[in-house]
Formats: sequence, structure tokens, C-alpha cells
Amino acid sequence: MANATHRHVHDTDDGPRTLGSPPPCVLHVGDTAISEADIAREMQHHRAAQPEASRAAAARALVVRELLRREVERLGLAAEVATVGNESPEEAGIRLLLEREIVDRTPTEDDCRRYYEHNRERFRSPDRIRVRHILLAAPADDAKGRWQARSDAETLIAQLRDNPALFADFALRRSDCPSRSEAGELGWLQPGEATPEFDRQVFRLPVGLAAFPVESRWGYHIVCVDDIESGVPLAFEAVRARIADYLELQVRQRELQHYLRGLQERFEVRGLAQIEALADHGGGG
Repeated sequence: MANATHRHVHDTDDGPRTLGSPPPCVLHVGDTAISEADIAREMQHHRAAQPEASRAAAARALVVRELLRREVERLGLAAEVATVGNESPEEAGIRLLLEREIVDRTPTEDDCRRYYEHNRERFRSPDRIRVRHILLAAPADDAKGRWQARSDAETLIAQLRDNPALFADFALRRSDCPSRSEAGELGWLQPGEATPEFDRQVFRLPVGLAAFPVESRWGYHIVCVDDIESGVPLAFEAVRARIADYLELQVRQRELQHYLRGLQERFEVRGLAQIEALADHGGGG
């Protein structure tokens, strides 16, 4: 929610009008109305599968920003802070407010060790696989070319089942990947190093020649997994800094939520619960 502080509550453009009337307002922070036009503009920053969820996220962001703006005004902080970089005066005031009110708490060694002991399964080196491939390229929008590439890949796979030694020759003569000069060798791969759709499929394969072509945006791949190495547990010292950063962020988020709840008690918020209820029910009645 703190990210909401980086955009203004109100734009100079008041949004669309219906028959010359202002857009409806169902959301209020104190005596400040946040219109549907305000929410609609903010929704572009809060993508979601359902428009109701996007609307609720946008409404929450606008409420948070207005709560913080009001508290800056109440405490008279605007006159105390200079802007940094491209900050607006409002953003600078909110930054100062949060720096003053939300204390950064560094987790202790015991905190980090306790988290490590309770979550050891999360701290492993990545799995990795050693892969060779032959790419039969076809543009994503070429339906005929894609069909032909898949058909050719299935034919090559059938031939390789009978004679695996042909892989290097097929790679050199048929592959559209620069790895053809290396017999199709991609080396050791870890999750996230290849095209996502290729990555998702090859890390599910057993050792050996894949029984089917692997599809990606580039075309169809004939894949051979030569080796698989499972990740190994990481020592506490290797992940301590990562754990400390995570715990510090969690504490800061909890304190921010607590602080915002206090501001909601000081500056009455009306209409947000109804918007969130609509999101929870998918917009249904």
C-alpha cells in the first residue's frame, strides 16, 4: 500500500462527465470525495483478473494516499521537507511522515535463525539440468509453419529413438539455433534462464530423449536431458542476509498496516468496505 504514495490523489483532469454532472462519489475520506473517475484513472496501475478486484485495489490506494496526505497536513510537515529528485511536495511530505512514524527494525540473529529452522525447505540451491536441443523454428503467427515444424520434429524424434547417435548430426543440419555448432548443447540450465514456456516444460522431463516436441514462441524443440541435479540445502550463513531483508520488510509492512488503521480511525473512511465487498463477490449481487 505504501507504493500508492507515489502518485497524486487528484489530477487536474476531473475525468468524464455525464450530462454535465460530476462523476458519482461513493468513496470518502473525511470530507474529501474520491470519485469513480479518480478510481478509474488509478485502476491502470492495479491490473487484476476481475475489474472489481482492480477497482478495489485502486480505491484502497487512493484512500491510503489521502489518509497520509491529511496526516502530513495535520502535522504541518509540508514546510519541513525538501523534495528529492522528481518528487512532488505531496510525495516529499508523505516520505517524511513515513520516515518519522514507521521505525525500521532490524531482525536479530535469533529471529533469522528461528525463521531458517522453520523454513529449511525454502533454502536450497536451484535444481539444474544439462540439455541438448534441436530447434525447428516457426513464427508464432504462422499456423501452417507451426504445424509443419511439429510434424518434422515428431519424425526426427522417432528416428532418434532408433539411433540416438544421430542427435549431433541432426542438430548441425536441421537446428535453427546457434547451438547447432555445439551439437545442440545448451549446457547446464537453472530455472528462469530459458524462455519461460520452454523452461516450464523441460524441468518436468526425465533424463533422456523427450517423447514429444517441446513448443515455445520460437517453434518446436527436440530435447534431450542428459543429466539432472537436484538443489542441495543451503547453510544458514548463505541465506542470512536474504532472511534478514525479508523479515525486516514483513515487520515494516505490519507496522505500516497498523499505522494506517490508526489513521482510518482519525479520518473517517466511507464507502471502501462496500467496494471491497463487491470485489470479494466478483461483482455479483
